[in-house]
Amino acid sequence: MHDLFDPIPRDGEKVALGADAVVLRRFACDIEAELLAALRTVTTLAPFRNMVTPGGYTMSVAMTNCGLAGWVTDSSGYRYTRQDPVSGNPWPPMPAIFLSLATRAAAIAGFEDFLPDACLVNRYAPGAKLSLHQDKNESDFTAPIVSVSLGLPAKFLFGGLRRGDRVTRLELRHGDVVVWGAPRGSLTTASMLSKTASTPRPADAGSISLSARHFDAWRLYNVWLRRRSTETTGRIEAHPFACCPPPL
Repeated sequence: MHDLFDPIPRDGEKVALGADAVVLRRFACDIEAELLAALRTVTTLAPFRNMVTPGGYTMSVAMTNCGLAGWVTDSSGYRYTRQDPVSGNPWPPMPAIFLSLATRAAAIAGFEDFLPDACLVNRYAPGAKLSLHQDKNESDFTAPIVSVSLGLPAKFLFGGLRRGDRVTRLELRHGDVVVWGAPRGSLTTASMLSKTASTPRPADAGSISLSARHFDAWRLYNVWLRRRSTETTGRIEAHPFACCPPPL
């Protein structure tokens, strides 16, 4: 395992993790007040919850979403949905400050055309963690993921295409932004709250990550249309409005 722990990360430093993967140190610190205010708005409408995996395991990481679609897991599997399954309402809109930060960070990392339409928000209480996993529920694997860290320091594990590939470990601190891209749909990643003592930052509930991504809401809408057509008629039919924007 390769360590990139830096005891004193420098503001604005750009750290390469590999091909098309970088850490932008303290990139979000100058807008932390706006980010936290927007986060409170999102979590008021869609509170954090500990989801259950298809195998019946309750995740230690609390999650919520904003944007045109949100990532969920339950006994039916892992997927994106337009509605919050808890409230039945659409996920809260992605705050403009989230969108602006994600597109700026992506452009610095070489992804000038990145336009996220979904944002997964994770909250890590002390001891919470995600195991090594692949982000592959999105339909556009050419788009990067932009992950913003807020609050307490967290350990981040960045792997390769296979489980046996070398893993890079680094500490993410308040305001750090990680951008990783193609072939990011196959990259193995994980993060967990650091067990080292630290002075709480404004997000003192633990460590928060905002992961902006391009899911492709058009695809989700067309899947919904096809299912509705099948349920109604017993066969898949072309929908006359399939080319129109997804309803908000």
